[in-house]
Amino acid sequence: MTAPEITIATVAHRDSVVDSLVAAFVKDPVLRYLFPDADTYPRYAAAFFGGLFDKRVHKQSIWTIAGGASVAIWEPPGASGGESPRFPEGEQARIDAYNDALHSALPTTPFWYLGVLGTHPDHAGQGWGRLVMAEGLRRAAADGLPAILETSNPGNVELYRRAGWQVIGTAESPLPIWIMQQ
Repeated sequence: MTAPEITIATVAHRDSVVDSLVAAFVKDPVLRYLFPDADTYPRYAAAFFGGLFDKRVHKQSIWTIAGGASVAIWEPPGASGGESPRFPEGEQARIDAYNDALHSALPTTPFWYLGVLGTHPDHAGQGWGRLVMAEGLRRAAADGLPAILETSNPGNVELYRRAGWQVIGTAESPLPIWIMQQ
């Protein structure tokens, strides 16, 4: 069986991409740290992923399969941040703390950044995440730049290692963060 076509996401993919990511990250350590309340998680996670999507969609750096079932949101080097959604004080404080720790651990030289890689649970295990990730890796290689990602899920460290990534740094607070490069 062949995988569905990989496409660059457009604004029309926003809802399906956001829905897939909210479902994919429901047990992820970072998202549960940022949005620990089960009642508000779906709404806040949707706003969070929607903001990331909105900042990157026009840079043609979001790859997807099956219209959003699996998605890789990459940040090109030098990409401007754009407007981020604001959250209630507690959630915003956790987002700011995590972002501060992350940015202090990232390399200072140019790189392509894999900010989000997720597959809707209904489509997990088909290798689609690896396929959409590969598109950004090709762009980084074409630019002669490294690819960087971060994970706070210890189970993902070995998964990424098997895909050719190497740990290049860590942060311990507000939760463990592994910085990886390929």
